This record gives sequence, structure tokens and C-alpha cells, in this order.
Amino acid sequence: MPLVPPPRPSAVPPPPPPGEPAPSALLQANAPEWSVGDLAAALKRTLEDAFGHVRLRGEISGYRGPHGSGHAYFSLKDGSAKIDAVVWKGVLGRLRQKPKEGLEVVATGKITTFAGKSSYQIVIDSMEPAGIGAWMALLEERKRQLAAEGLFEADRKRPIPFLPRVIGVVTSPTGAVIRDILHRLEDRFPRPVLVWPVRVQGEGAAEEIAAAIRGFNALAPGGSIPRPDVLIVARGGGSIEDLWAFNEEAVVRAAAESEIPLISAVGHETDTTLIDFASDRRAPTPTGAAEMAVPVRAELAAQVHDLGARQAGTILRRIERERSDFRALVRAIPGADAFLAAKRQRLDLADARLRPALAANARDSRERLSRIADRLTRRSPAIALAEARARLAAIDHRPRTAMARAVERRRDRLGALTGLLGALSYKAVLARGYALVRDADGQPVRSSAAAAQSARLQLQFSDGAVFARPEDAPAAPLADAPPSPPRPKRAPRRAASEAAPKPKETTPEKKTAPEPAARQGSLF
Repeated sequence: MPLVPPPRPSAVPPPPPPGEPAPSALLQANAPEWSVGDLAAALKRTLEDAFGHVRLRGEISGYRGPHGSGHAYFSLKDGSAKIDAVVWKGVLGRLRQKPKEGLEVVATGKITTFAGKSSYQIVIDSMEPAGIGAWMALLEERKRQLAAEGLFEADRKRPIPFLPRVIGVVTSPTGAVIRDILHRLEDRFPRPVLVWPVRVQGEGAAEEIAAAIRGFNALAPGGSIPRPDVLIVARGGGSIEDLWAFNEEAVVRAAAESEIPLISAVGHETDTTLIDFASDRRAPTPTGAAEMAVPVRAELAAQVHDLGARQAGTILRRIERERSDFRALVRAIPGADAFLAAKRQRLDLADARLRPALAANARDSRERLSRIADRLTRRSPAIALAEARARLAAIDHRPRTAMARAVERRRDRLGALTGLLGALSYKAVLARGYALVRDADGQPVRSSAAAAQSARLQLQFSDGAVFARPEDAPAAPLADAPPSPPRPKRAPRRAASEAAPKPKETTPEKKTAPEPAARQGSLF
């Protein structure tokens, strides 16, 4: 409900009689009761109805950047007072001038209250710097920031092509700027022109200009829309507020990132914007930008004609100089007779020395041939060959004789060893009537006690083997075996000297040492 203040009395009422309440006490007793929320709402409506939208000038204080929610909270102050300010998230992104600590601005918004703090505030809808001094201060600050990033460095700037095939222009399609540019291009050197229409002033102008620059760069070479070889960003003169779109960070960064060489022509010659520092070339006026983009056709034709004439004259002078030098060189070259005279003389001298040298060489060769023939006559090769064959036959007889003697000695020794092996073999003993006793494992049995302990015995005779089982019987001494027949004597070994005739050579023969007699081992 609206807050209506009570009427003020025109005069001070007389004091009440003793014992009666005062009038102010009666008024307080009859006043309605307010809740805190109702009072806050009534104050809010009263303040908004009384002021509504206002333009408020002051210095930004307490700004710490956007809140986590995206809203911005700060204060506006002057020398005597301070008011809270808020910029909602959706409005903050659209502001041309973003809040900055210490910046003096003119803010447009609605005055309202905030019941949570019992305070009043301004909800800002738009904001701009206050006065030319603030604009220039903001411009210098932004210039220092972008320069620190290297966007204005000279090594980033690209040369403008001498004669572009297509020219792109970013400007307003309805102003006098585009007509001046087209007219100047027609006078100097007509070229195809692509115009990207944009707003060059007011809300949203900076975004359109940046989008136009990036749009020209996005065109593919050789596509249906030709890609410009040079760009011109132009606008007529105006105040700093009118030209502020070309100071926006988005426009400056788009100009610095442009791969197409860019000419800035914003305002008059005295006007300076930040795009002038980021562009590849700055023109004082839009007409000057057209003059920078193309040469004058007539001047270019005259220059080409002059260069052609100078080239033709230079070539003719060079040919004449070369011809004169050639003639001088021809005169300095000696004639063929003078050049070959020394060679002919050397050839004649060599021919004169060659004939006697050939005759002397032939004579020496005949003498050497005669000496060789005499040596061959005195010592014929047939005689030398016969002597060599005789020596070879004598050498071949000695190895054969020695080999025969060695074979005979080996044969005698083999016979003696064979006889000894037969005499020492246990089979010869078995042939004389003895037997070889083995147990079940095939081991020789050497005593009767060992035979009694075996379950089965094998008796080996000279003509075969039989098996037997031992029986319990008292051990009795065996009768003496009949004496064995006498062992035949082995024939004496023939001496090596009697086995083969003694050779006629005088070379002494190495004798073989006699082998020791074989030791007779055990029967088992």
C-alpha cells in the first residue's frame, strides 16, 4: 500500500489539560502498523515512480570484475556522495564501455532499492565515458595495452600489392565515403571493388566492422566470390565519440590478424584511431586510401614506355660495345701459319731423330736374338729333359723299396701278436679240459663257498655252456689233474735284416727296437 505521510499542523496545539493524553500520543496510537517487507516495497515503488530512468555521472569505485554469476557490482561516486550500481550479466556483454576502476562515466539506468541492505541503487542499462578527457584517457590506456601485446609492431605489417586484382572496402554503403573511393579508383586505375556494408557508428558498429574484416579473410582464393588482394576500412570525419567504434578492441584485433593487407582511412587527416596503428598502411582520408591502393594508369603506361625505351637503348649500346671488343680481339689473334710454325718445327725435329733411333733399335734386337740362339745350340732342351727324367727315376725307386720293407716288418709283427693272443686266451685253457663257472649274474665263481651260495651255476666249456644247481656235499679235496701237454714253442722272430735284402744305398737304416714280452695275466 502507498506510504502517505500524515498532514503537518499549521500551528502548535495548546498543551492538553492535566490528566489527558497529548495529541502526538493519540496520533501514534491511531497510525497503522507496517511490516518491514511492506515498508520496503512501498519505498521501492515510491523511489521508482519519482525518478524512473536517470543519467548519472560519477567515478567507478570498488569494481573487481564480474561476479561468479556474471553480474557486475560497484559504486558511482563524486566528491560528496556515493551510490551503489549493478550491471546484469546480459547487459554487461552489450556495453561498449566496460566498467573499469577509477573511470568517470555517464551511466543510464533505473533507480531502485535493495531491500536486503535497506539501500538504494542504480541498475545500469548503458554506460559511456564522461567527457573528452575520459575518452582520451581510455584511448591511451587501451593503446598501451594492445601495444604491449605486439599488435602495433612494424614487423607485423605487410606490403600493399602494387596492382591488386580485387579491392575490398568495409564502410557504410550510403555515405559519401564509398562514392569518393570508387570515383578515385576510376580516375587512377579501375579495379573490381567488393563492398561489405557495415554501420560505422553507434551500437554494434564495432562487431560488424570486425566481422567484415574476418569475412573477407575467410573467402577462399579462386572461389565464386573473388578474394580481395587489399582491404580498405574507411569512414568520414567526426568526433571521438563518433569514431569510437574503430577504437574498440575487437576491431583492432581483427585488423592485426588480417592476412590480407589492410589500409585504414578513418576520419580526416588529424583524426587518429587505434585501427590506424594495427593496419598495414594508414591513409589520411578515404580518397588517399584509394590512391594508395592502385597506381595511376597513365603514369604507369608512361613509366613502362620510358623503361622500354631505356631498355632498348641499353641493349643497343651493349651490342655495339661487344661488337667493338670482338673486333679488337680478332685483330689480336695471330694467323694460322704463325700459330702452327713452332709445332711444325718440333715435328720435323722428331722425324729426324726417329729414323736413326729405329735403325739402332733393330740392330740391338738382332744382336740379342743371335746370342740367345747360340745359347740354345750349346745346351739343347732335349738333353736337359733327359737328365731330369733320369733323376726322377732314381728318386722314385727309393720310396718303393722302403715301403716294401716296412710292410714286411708289420706283417711279421702281426703274426707274432696273433700267436701270443691264442696262447693266452681262456678258450685254449677250456680246450684242454677245463671249465669256466659263472653265477646267475654271469660273474666268475672262484671258490666252492661262493658256488654253494648261488642258486644256479653256468658251466662254460670249449664247445658250449650248461646250467647246474649246487648240492649240499662235504667238500673233498680234488685229485691232482693230469699234467697238461707241453706248450709248443713259438718260432723265433726273424730279424728285420733277413726279411728283405739289404738295399745298395749307403744311407743307414733306422732299426726298430724289440718289443717287450707280453705279461701272462690271470685266466679270469
